[in-house]
Amino acid sequence: MRFRRPALTAAALAALTIGGTTALAAPASATPNTTPQKVCGSSYKTVNSAPVGSRGTVYLTYNAANGMNCVTTIRSNPGTAMAMSAWIYVPDTDRGDEDYGTYTSYAGPTYVYGKAHCVDWGGNIGNVYVQVTGSNCAALREHRVTTTR
Repeated sequence: MRFRRPALTAAALAALTIGGTTALAAPASATPNTTPQKVCGSSYKTVNSAPVGSRGTVYLTYNAANGMNCVTTIRSNPGTAMAMSAWIYVPDTDRGDEDYGTYTSYAGPTYVYGKAHCVDWGGNIGNVYVQVTGSNCAALREHRVTTTR
């Protein structure tokens, strides 16, 4: 799957605009106390995370055995289905993955090969959006943005 940053931005804006129509998407089952490893796989270790306001957390995980990154957005309190997303993008390779829908507990998993590459990732829960760019790049400093719309 190939993604361009403008396409991901457009997808995020489209999700905002048509958030009501995502109610037709199949909801994930409510899984209290879910972890990134339960969503992505037991061999994935959490390497970064970002709070989505007080609603939950977006997790970036990495599997050293295969060089894959995984992103999942997990709600603090599963409940009524709401718009959620998880996405990841590797600018160097122009590859990414995304999951936008209406879920009760978590969005994702989304996977992309990211060994030795900076990654951009994020997600949303309802109207709170998190975007992290230039992440996990050794000495480079990442940039985080949280918005409420």
